[in-house]
Amino acid sequence: MIYLDCQATTPLAPEAREAMLAWLGGPDSEGFGNPHSAHRVGRKAAAAVEVARDQVAALFPPGGRVIFTGSATEALNLALLGSGACRPAVSAIEHAAVLDPVEWGFDGAVLPVNADGLIDAEIALPDGTDLVAVMQVNNEIGTVQPVERLAERARQAGALFLCDAVQGAGKLAPPAGADMIAVSAHKLYGPKGIGALWVRDGVSLTPIIRGGGQEQGLRSGTLSPALCAGFGVAAQQAVARMESDRAHVDKLWDKAVELFSGWTVNGCIDNRWRGNLSLRREGLDVARLISDVRDVAFSAGSACASGSGRPSHVLRAIGLSDRQVKSSIRLGFGRYTTLDEVEEASRLILAAAAAQD
Repeated sequence: MIYLDCQATTPLAPEAREAMLAWLGGPDSEGFGNPHSAHRVGRKAAAAVEVARDQVAALFPPGGRVIFTGSATEALNLALLGSGACRPAVSAIEHAAVLDPVEWGFDGAVLPVNADGLIDAEIALPDGTDLVAVMQVNNEIGTVQPVERLAERARQAGALFLCDAVQGAGKLAPPAGADMIAVSAHKLYGPKGIGALWVRDGVSLTPIIRGGGQEQGLRSGTLSPALCAGFGVAAQQAVARMESDRAHVDKLWDKAVELFSGWTVNGCIDNRWRGNLSLRREGLDVARLISDVRDVAFSAGSACASGSGRPSHVLRAIGLSDRQVKSSIRLGFGRYTTLDEVEEASRLILAAAAAQD
């Protein structure tokens, strides 16, 4: 199987897996300890969590704290609901983890994007806006937003700036002007089931999950030292390999675009994370294509929305018709993707697409 769906999830880095093993501990080791216990076994686990916290902190700007969560979705909900914001303004191509809470509980505004999937950095913010949420890199089309300028605009308006950096963390420099940043371990070669919210010093939050208050009083529940350790090492590797990873996916992008000449790229060509290639071909039956090309893992869009039956809100926001949305695929390259895999996957996809003519 050739894996080209790195926006949905990434393979676990060998270094992260190795770091986790010591903290999965059975009865013949002390690696199973509860990090919130006061005895030696618990203190050892707690120390592992704090090492991981420092490693994850390297993904973010200085001057803030890292709160471990069960996912980036939880982190975004904590930021939105815990900040006390009442009138957020969010981009039209945010993840459902932002759009759904805003629709459910706020008098919010949606900021449009252009045909490239970009927000105008000088867009007028509605009166009374107290929080602006714009993702760094879009998960469906790879567009990189002008988050630094948008954070500055939010600050000038007296609003907080929240950035979903799930697709950008460890790949791009962090949005230095943000007040809160959400990330997920499994999008940067770490384990599933753990995310983090970075909160700038001076920003106060109210917990949305109540119980023991284990995680800095903001997130109740027992932390997993194994997940934290894996996340920490994955973050450490991502920071160390940022430039080489970027150069690698740039080469894969160039080759894939060459091979898919005649197809249309969705989203901005220039302001983009090039590990994401969203393409469309007129008249393509994507459901049939995915079924026919069983030796390649690729996507019709966001894994989070698959099976919903709804056309992609991201592709619709950039002006695509429902027919164009349904003729679009997404290829996701990553650290462990090879050029040979891209070439073979492209051959298989192109052959299956041609068979539909």
